[in-house]
Amino acid sequence: MTRARLAPFVFACAALPFVAGCGYHLAGRAALIPANIKTIAIPAFGNVTTRYQLARLLPADITREFLSRTHYAIVADPAQADAVLTGAIANFSAFPTTSDPVTGRSTGVQVVVILQLALTDRHTAKVLYSRTGAEFRERYEVAIDPKTYFDESGTAMIRVSRDVARSVVTGILEAF
Repeated sequence: MTRARLAPFVFACAALPFVAGCGYHLAGRAALIPANIKTIAIPAFGNVTTRYQLARLLPADITREFLSRTHYAIVADPAQADAVLTGAIANFSAFPTTSDPVTGRSTGVQVVVILQLALTDRHTAKVLYSRTGAEFRERYEVAIDPKTYFDESGTAMIRVSRDVARSVVTGILEAF
């Protein structure tokens, strides 16, 4: 290799130690959960709405998401946990978004769920993560033919619950 071709390679190798320590990092990677937190409890969610299914699904889906993405142990008893994730469904609404022009019946529905969430260090009572008024949306279709009708609202609740679980765990892990 000639000296002219070797010069950029030597310069790059010499600059590497300085660039490696430049402080570059991904945003949102702060340590939100203290190192002493090893176990998290996720008790049943509160619910002031008439829709019970989502309140039943959320703790299980958030637990599954924590177990699949983190090293934290999830325990049933909040008294045995280092941190407790509490939640409540503050509002649930469903409204038609599209309708059949012939019959006037709704063919599409938009669901909006408002949640209150908090992860609290049980030993210090410090709130580690809080989302009040967290809004989640899901759409689903409604068949207009009574012979092919299938109530899609149950599967829409499953999708909302899984979306909430991903969002909550991501928010906790990435300090958002």
